[in-house]
Amino acid sequence: MTEIKAIEIALYQPDIPGNTGTILRLAACLGAVIHVIEPAGFDLSDRALKRAGMDYLEMAALRRHVSWREFDTWRKAEAKRLVLLTTKADTPYTAHGFEPADILLFGRESAGVPDEVHEVAETRLTIPMAAGARSINLALSVAMVAGEAIRQLVWRP
Repeated sequence: MTEIKAIEIALYQPDIPGNTGTILRLAACLGAVIHVIEPAGFDLSDRALKRAGMDYLEMAALRRHVSWREFDTWRKAEAKRLVLLTTKADTPYTAHGFEPADILLFGRESAGVPDEVHEVAETRLTIPMAAGARSINLALSVAMVAGEAIRQLVWRP
């Protein structure tokens, strides 16, 4: 198994400040890096974001990207593999072998990601759900998949 410094999580145009704040708090506790691909559906300095993240926001490693194009150009230059979590995939996240150069990408709460993002993702994974369920809360989804990536990669803060 490979030991890594930190996992990287990207949020594509997040809609809900409470979810993003919770994810930032999780990232601060795990030592993970969060990439927010703008535009977000709220002001990133919003009180709700701060309330959900509490005093952990100052500890979180947050990198903002002004657009999908800027993020994608950056990640290609850094040789990062894009792992998209989507309800439109067939492979469960638990059946995937995570790598240190992965960026775990999660879509908007309201709409996921557009086709152009699906097309460039090297890997598309899903979280299996009971029949009839539409989706799991974004912050919970991030926690589940990040936990599996950390387990596989023997990450230590």
